[in-house]
Amino acid sequence: MKGGLQGKTVMGRRTTTREVTGIDTNIKLNRALWILSERMAGLKAGADDRQ
Repeated sequence: MKGGLQGKTVMGRRTTTREVTGIDTNIKLNRALWILSERMAGLKAGADDRQ
């Protein structure tokens, strides 16, 4: 949430993440991450059933 993570873009340029500011942004981000993780867990569970 504090930002400052360094990485590279697809084109090779250096980039740095920004800090998340504002509580609304934090709540929306946390909800989105939670939903994403639940869906990924569901996909993983479905993949385990196919093997």
